[in-house]
Amino acid sequence: MRTIIAAVVAATMLVAAAGASAHAGNPSMRSEVQAVTPATKGVTVTVVNYDDRLELTNTSASTVVVGDYKGKPYARLLPDGTVQVNRNSEAFYLNDDRYGQTAVPKDLPAEPKWSVVDRTGRFQWHDHRMHWMSKSTPPQVTDKGRRTHIFDWKVPLTVDGQRGAITGSLTWVPLPGGSAPMGLIWGSAAVLVVFLLTLLLVRRKRMDETNTEAPAPQAEAW
Repeated sequence: MRTIIAAVVAATMLVAAAGASAHAGNPSMRSEVQAVTPATKGVTVTVVNYDDRLELTNTSASTVVVGDYKGKPYARLLPDGTVQVNRNSEAFYLNDDRYGQTAVPKDLPAEPKWSVVDRTGRFQWHDHRMHWMSKSTPPQVTDKGRRTHIFDWKVPLTVDGQRGAITGSLTWVPLPGGSAPMGLIWGSAAVLVVFLLTLLLVRRKRMDETNTEAPAPQAEAW
Protein backbone atom coordinates (compact mmCIF):
# COMPACT_ATOMS: atom_id res chain seq x y z
CA MET A 1 0.00 0.00 0.00
CA ARG A 2 2.83 2.40 0.80
CA THR A 3 4.30 1.76 -2.66
CA ILE A 4 0.96 2.58 -4.28
CA ILE A 5 0.61 5.79 -2.29
CA ALA A 6 4.15 6.84 -3.19
CA ALA A 7 3.48 6.20 -6.88
CA VAL A 8 0.27 8.22 -6.76
CA VAL A 9 1.99 11.14 -5.04
CA ALA A 10 4.94 11.11 -7.47
CA ALA A 11 2.69 10.93 -10.53
CA THR A 12 0.51 13.75 -9.21
CA MET A 13 3.53 15.96 -8.55
CA LEU A 14 4.93 15.37 -12.03
CA VAL A 15 1.64 16.10 -13.75
CA ALA A 16 1.17 19.22 -11.62
CA ALA A 17 4.69 20.40 -12.51
CA ALA A 18 4.03 19.84 -16.20
CA GLY A 19 0.73 21.70 -16.00
CA ALA A 20 2.31 24.59 -14.13
CA SER A 21 5.11 24.87 -16.69
CA ALA A 22 2.60 24.90 -19.51
CA HIS A 23 0.93 27.98 -18.03
CA ALA A 24 3.97 29.86 -16.81
CA GLY A 25 5.74 30.84 -20.01
CA ASN A 26 9.02 29.47 -21.28
CA PRO A 27 11.80 29.67 -18.65
CA SER A 28 14.38 29.64 -21.46
CA MET A 29 12.91 32.85 -22.88
CA ARG A 30 13.02 36.40 -21.55
CA SER A 31 10.67 39.00 -22.98
CA GLU A 32 11.56 42.46 -21.68
CA VAL A 33 9.86 45.82 -21.98
CA GLN A 34 12.31 48.47 -23.14
CA ALA A 35 10.06 51.53 -23.45
CA VAL A 36 6.47 52.77 -23.26
CA THR A 37 5.57 55.80 -25.34
CA PRO A 38 4.29 58.36 -24.92
CA ALA A 39 5.91 58.34 -21.49
CA THR A 40 3.12 58.97 -19.00
CA LYS A 41 3.40 59.03 -15.22
CA GLY A 42 1.21 56.25 -13.84
CA VAL A 43 1.29 54.12 -17.00
CA THR A 44 3.58 51.11 -16.63
CA VAL A 45 4.01 47.79 -18.43
CA THR A 46 5.76 44.65 -17.17
CA VAL A 47 6.22 41.09 -18.40
CA VAL A 48 4.69 38.27 -16.34
CA ASN A 49 6.29 34.80 -16.14
CA TYR A 50 9.25 35.10 -18.50
CA ASP A 51 7.37 35.60 -21.78
CA ASP A 52 3.83 34.62 -20.91
CA ARG A 53 1.85 37.84 -20.51
CA LEU A 54 2.01 41.60 -20.45
CA GLU A 55 0.61 43.55 -17.53
CA LEU A 56 -0.39 47.17 -18.09
CA THR A 57 -1.21 49.37 -15.10
CA ASN A 58 -2.88 52.75 -15.46
CA THR A 59 -3.08 55.00 -12.39
CA SER A 60 -2.90 58.19 -14.45
CA ALA A 61 -5.63 60.64 -15.39
CA SER A 62 -5.42 59.42 -19.00
CA THR A 63 -7.25 56.84 -21.09
CA VAL A 64 -4.92 54.15 -22.43
CA VAL A 65 -5.93 51.98 -25.40
CA VAL A 66 -4.00 48.89 -26.53
CA GLY A 67 -4.13 48.03 -30.23
CA ASP A 68 -4.76 44.52 -31.56
CA TYR A 69 -3.09 42.68 -34.44
CA LYS A 70 -5.09 44.42 -37.17
CA GLY A 71 -5.21 48.01 -36.01
CA LYS A 72 -8.40 47.74 -33.96
CA PRO A 73 -8.60 48.78 -30.31
CA TYR A 74 -8.24 45.70 -28.08
CA ALA A 75 -8.22 46.92 -24.46
CA ARG A 76 -9.07 50.23 -22.84
CA LEU A 77 -7.99 51.40 -19.38
CA LEU A 78 -9.90 54.41 -18.12
CA PRO A 79 -8.72 56.97 -15.53
CA ASP A 80 -11.17 55.66 -12.91
CA GLY A 81 -9.61 52.18 -13.00
CA THR A 82 -12.16 50.60 -15.32
CA VAL A 83 -10.62 48.05 -17.70
CA GLN A 84 -12.50 47.04 -20.84
CA VAL A 85 -11.85 44.63 -23.71
CA ASN A 86 -13.26 44.86 -27.22
CA ARG A 87 -15.24 41.71 -28.05
CA ASN A 88 -15.20 42.70 -31.72
CA SER A 89 -11.41 42.42 -31.85
CA GLU A 90 -9.82 39.19 -33.07
CA ALA A 91 -7.34 39.51 -30.22
CA PHE A 92 -10.18 38.97 -27.74
CA TYR A 93 -10.36 35.37 -29.00
CA LEU A 94 -6.78 34.72 -30.11
CA ASN A 95 -5.33 35.81 -26.78
CA ASP A 96 -7.16 33.03 -24.93
CA ASP A 97 -4.47 30.60 -26.07
CA ARG A 98 -0.69 31.05 -25.93
CA TYR A 99 -0.34 29.96 -29.55
CA GLY A 100 -3.50 31.62 -30.84
CA GLN A 101 -5.16 28.27 -31.56
CA THR A 102 -8.72 29.43 -30.97
CA ALA A 103 -11.64 29.98 -33.29
CA VAL A 104 -12.41 33.57 -34.28
CA PRO A 105 -15.94 34.53 -35.37
CA LYS A 106 -16.22 35.65 -38.98
CA ASP A 107 -17.19 39.18 -40.01
CA LEU A 108 -16.61 40.86 -36.67
CA PRO A 109 -18.11 44.38 -36.72
CA ALA A 110 -15.71 47.30 -37.00
CA GLU A 111 -17.44 49.13 -34.15
CA PRO A 112 -15.89 48.22 -30.79
CA LYS A 113 -18.02 46.27 -28.32
CA TRP A 114 -16.58 47.10 -24.93
CA SER A 115 -16.93 44.75 -21.98
CA VAL A 116 -15.72 45.52 -18.44
CA VAL A 117 -13.25 42.93 -17.11
CA ASP A 118 -11.67 44.74 -14.15
CA ARG A 119 -11.87 47.91 -12.09
CA THR A 120 -8.38 48.07 -10.60
CA GLY A 121 -6.65 49.83 -13.49
CA ARG A 122 -4.60 46.72 -14.22
CA PHE A 123 -4.83 44.39 -17.21
CA GLN A 124 -2.94 41.20 -18.09
CA TRP A 125 -3.08 39.52 -21.48
CA HIS A 126 -1.32 37.08 -23.78
CA ASP A 127 0.18 39.13 -26.57
CA HIS A 128 1.50 37.02 -29.43
CA ARG A 129 3.86 39.76 -30.54
CA MET A 130 6.09 39.42 -27.48
CA HIS A 131 6.80 35.67 -27.40
CA TRP A 132 7.86 32.87 -29.73
CA MET A 133 4.74 31.48 -31.43
CA SER A 134 5.93 27.88 -31.65
CA LYS A 135 6.77 25.00 -29.33
CA SER A 136 9.99 24.44 -31.26
CA THR A 137 13.28 26.20 -30.54
CA PRO A 138 13.76 29.41 -32.56
CA PRO A 139 16.15 28.96 -35.51
CA GLN A 140 18.25 31.84 -34.16
CA VAL A 141 19.31 29.56 -31.31
CA THR A 142 22.22 27.56 -32.69
CA ASP A 143 23.76 27.01 -29.26
CA LYS A 144 21.32 26.44 -26.39
CA GLY A 145 24.06 27.25 -23.92
CA ARG A 146 24.47 30.80 -25.20
CA ARG A 147 22.28 33.86 -24.68
CA THR A 148 20.68 34.72 -28.04
CA HIS A 149 18.54 37.64 -29.24
CA ILE A 150 15.40 36.35 -30.96
CA PHE A 151 13.58 39.49 -32.08
CA ASP A 152 12.38 42.95 -31.10
CA TRP A 153 8.66 43.48 -30.68
CA LYS A 154 6.11 46.31 -30.58
CA VAL A 155 2.57 46.60 -29.26
CA PRO A 156 0.71 49.77 -30.39
CA LEU A 157 -1.16 51.89 -27.88
CA THR A 158 -2.55 55.38 -27.48
CA VAL A 159 -2.65 57.65 -24.44
CA ASP A 160 -5.49 60.16 -24.66
CA GLY A 161 -5.45 59.64 -28.42
CA GLN A 162 -1.70 60.20 -28.77
CA ARG A 163 -0.10 57.30 -30.61
CA GLY A 164 2.71 55.35 -29.06
CA ALA A 165 3.83 51.80 -28.38
CA ILE A 166 5.14 49.28 -25.92
CA THR A 167 8.48 48.14 -27.30
CA GLY A 168 10.65 45.30 -26.12
CA SER A 169 12.81 42.34 -27.04
CA LEU A 170 12.76 38.57 -26.75
CA THR A 171 15.92 36.71 -25.77
CA TRP A 172 16.88 33.05 -25.39
CA VAL A 173 18.49 32.55 -21.97
CA PRO A 174 20.23 29.25 -21.11
CA LEU A 175 19.08 27.81 -17.79
CA PRO A 176 21.67 27.04 -15.08
CA GLY A 177 22.31 23.32 -15.21
CA GLY A 178 19.54 22.82 -17.78
CA SER A 179 15.98 21.84 -17.02
CA ALA A 180 13.81 18.78 -17.45
CA PRO A 181 12.08 18.80 -20.86
CA MET A 182 8.30 18.72 -20.88
CA GLY A 183 8.37 15.43 -22.77
CA LEU A 184 10.43 13.84 -20.01
CA ILE A 185 8.07 15.10 -17.30
CA TRP A 186 4.97 13.80 -19.04
CA GLY A 187 6.72 10.54 -19.97
CA SER A 188 7.78 9.92 -16.39
CA ALA A 189 4.28 10.61 -15.14
CA ALA A 190 2.86 8.15 -17.69
CA VAL A 191 5.32 5.44 -16.63
CA LEU A 192 4.36 5.91 -12.99
CA VAL A 193 0.67 5.70 -13.79
CA VAL A 194 1.19 2.46 -15.77
CA PHE A 195 3.28 1.08 -12.91
CA LEU A 196 0.56 1.96 -10.43
CA LEU A 197 -2.18 0.28 -12.48
CA THR A 198 -0.06 -2.83 -12.99
CA LEU A 199 0.68 -3.03 -9.28
CA LEU A 200 -3.02 -2.77 -8.44
CA LEU A 201 -3.94 -5.49 -10.95
CA VAL A 202 -1.24 -7.85 -9.65
CA ARG A 203 -2.30 -7.35 -6.04
CA ARG A 204 -5.96 -7.87 -6.86
CA LYS A 205 -5.15 -11.04 -8.78
CA ARG A 206 -3.15 -12.40 -5.84
CA MET A 207 -5.96 -11.60 -3.43
CA ASP A 208 -8.49 -13.35 -5.69
CA GLU A 209 -6.24 -16.41 -5.94
CA THR A 210 -5.77 -16.48 -2.18
CA ASN A 211 -9.51 -16.30 -1.56
CA THR A 212 -10.15 -19.05 -4.12
CA GLU A 213 -7.53 -21.41 -2.75
CA ALA A 214 -8.37 -20.90 0.92
CA PRO A 215 -9.77 -24.17 2.44
CA ALA A 216 -13.35 -24.13 3.63
CA PRO A 217 -13.69 -24.05 7.42
CA GLN A 218 -14.23 -27.55 8.97
CA ALA A 219 -17.00 -28.22 11.43
CA GLU A 220 -15.70 -29.09 14.87
CA ALA A 221 -16.37 -32.67 15.89
CA TRP A 222 -17.74 -33.30 19.32
